[in-house]
Amino acid sequence: MNRIKLLLILVFLTSFLSGCNATRGFGEDLQHLGGSIERAANK
Repeated sequence: MNRIKLLLILVFLTSFLSGCNATRGFGEDLQHLGGSIERAANK
């Protein structure tokens, strides 16, 4: 029973941490896109 709980906790933590990285990467992509749009509008 303890192994099952440990496995579930590890799976949850792994998915949580990978989700944070994906969200941060998406935010960085949006920032780059916004900068490109601003540069194009200023030309």
